[in-house]
Amino acid sequence: MQDAAGLTPKTTALTNSHDFISRRWLFFGCWIIFSCLVFARTLATFAQIYLSNDDSSYLILIPVISAGVLFLERRKVFQDLSYDKVLSGSLVALSAGVALSVRLGISDPTPGSRLSGYVLSLVLLWVAGFAFLFGRSASKAAYFPLLFLFLIVPLPSSILDRITYYLQVGSAWITGAVFDLLRVPALRDGLVFHLARVSIEVAKECSGIRSSMVLLILALVIVHLCLTRFWTKVLFVASGLFMMILKNGIRIATLTILAIYVDPGFLYGRLHHEGGIAFFLFALLLLVPVLRLLQRSEALGARNSTVLDKPVEVARSDGDGSPRGGDLGAMV
Repeated sequence: MQDAAGLTPKTTALTNSHDFISRRWLFFGCWIIFSCLVFARTLATFAQIYLSNDDSSYLILIPVISAGVLFLERRKVFQDLSYDKVLSGSLVALSAGVALSVRLGISDPTPGSRLSGYVLSLVLLWVAGFAFLFGRSASKAAYFPLLFLFLIVPLPSSILDRITYYLQVGSAWITGAVFDLLRVPALRDGLVFHLARVSIEVAKECSGIRSSMVLLILALVIVHLCLTRFWTKVLFVASGLFMMILKNGIRIATLTILAIYVDPGFLYGRLHHEGGIAFFLFALLLLVPVLRLLQRSEALGARNSTVLDKPVEVARSDGDGSPRGGDLGAMV
């Protein structure tokens, strides 16, 4: 369409220029700072209790990893920007509801549960700010780093104790299997093993909860970055969960066997207290072939799907075996 002068009028469009995105990031940073100031007492308690506890020190990695994944996927996430008042308003209302229920003692009144509720409310505010400033399309594209942030919410002690117990049971089962495989005489009584020279208990301290949670976090990140299909992702995460228990059971069995046949000091030495990193790396190495196998499975499935979707040309005949002229391109 042209104007009276025969010139095409200029159209003003909202573009996602560098300055345009930078302003949104500036506002989002201000929102993060503001929400942290609102929950300043909660963050101070969180830092004092959880960051000083070795079993929960991994929590500080969550926002760092989330920001790193968001940076890696920035081109995909920030292609279509807008403002989403509905989603952000709903998340703010949900955050306020969670904080109010914790404040009034409607939920579990224990200190650990109250802290979990307040941290959950804070994370909801962060996600609400992202949804408002970058829009629904960007929020959908950034679903993994946004959902990943919720892992920073500390688990209530009742749930954490249950997880620790299951890790103890699984580790005890693997330990017993290793003893049977190596023909080490041992009498098992629940979580206690009675051997010739020593008795060991798979206690809470032996559950490997910290390294197990770190391994799970890494498995989730690897799944998101390296795999595409839902069931292969589920299978890899399940493999990561099994590796947590496997490496811990092997660690307990190894230390016990060394204490029996080499030196009893292995139960109290550096390998016991500082050797967890070696077994953690061992579990990661075991996951490498699993990842490669699943990636090959996805690639093979993609090739087979391409072949099946490709149309096949069949030549029709006139009854005498010769193809009918002009009808060689019939599609089936």
